[in-house]
Amino acid sequence: MTNKLFCFGLGFSARLVADQLREDGWKIAGTTRSADKARLLATQGIEPFVFGDDQPVDDIRSALDGVTHVLVSAPPGADGDPVIRHHGADLAALPEGTWIGYLSTTGVYGDRNGGEVTEEDDLLPSGKRGRRRVAAEKAWFDLGRRHGLCVHSFRLAGIYGPGRNALETVRSGRARRIVKPGQVFSRIHVEDIAQTVLASIRKPDCGAVYNVCDDDAAPPQDVIAYACGLLGVDPPAEEDFATAKLSPMAASFYEDNKRVSNARIKDELGVTLRYPDYRAGLMALLDGILAKIDAEQEIV
Repeated sequence: MTNKLFCFGLGFSARLVADQLREDGWKIAGTTRSADKARLLATQGIEPFVFGDDQPVDDIRSALDGVTHVLVSAPPGADGDPVIRHHGADLAALPEGTWIGYLSTTGVYGDRNGGEVTEEDDLLPSGKRGRRRVAAEKAWFDLGRRHGLCVHSFRLAGIYGPGRNALETVRSGRARRIVKPGQVFSRIHVEDIAQTVLASIRKPDCGAVYNVCDDDAAPPQDVIAYACGLLGVDPPAEEDFATAKLSPMAASFYEDNKRVSNARIKDELGVTLRYPDYRAGLMALLDGILAKIDAEQEIV
């Protein structure tokens, strides 16, 4: 029997998982928010369906036909998890033991004043988005327990990768070095997210939770400075967080200060990070950035 993955939300992280499984001969189906993007997915060998917070999948029976694995990256909203709200009953009808992966966030832990957190720690989210994630995780695990589905949660740190990284931020002129003493953030390269999810698919552990982050929680201003060094430009001046003008959204990222342990993905899933810190990750992305710069200069 051919394995089939259905993705609720073919975004930055889920798409890489889907593409790697498709190369291995899996059937892939999934959702996007617009009909135009759905048509594009169809040309790329993915069976597309349109789905949104207020728009359930029209033909969910066809969408889930033959599905052996489900990956969920759609974020929760004010009304809860949109996938469970619209299609919880449909998922409950999947065969017992169906693998389900939910892409969550390390924001569920809240602020730990720079201390370390593991998967065993209490969930103490600081803000609204974190509280919604905690509720969504609970809803997924409840669904799994009630209906014999093999649910896993992947708590992702700050995601970066091609087209979405500190080098791009510097190149665009949007880089800032906001300094909040003692503040660190955990990060993860999108390729390491994909390899962790794939490792779980190969070695399912129903009800498991995994922190997905690299080895080096680091101050955000250090990451920008390193990116500037790689690009050979002067870093922007440091700004004190206490007086910096930030949008409410930007400021909210500084509410939480913690170091996230990734020991479980190494010990239980056998993951060896391709990019164990931001330096390795940005260095690997540098050639792509320089090629973009060269192409732009040729056009000018």
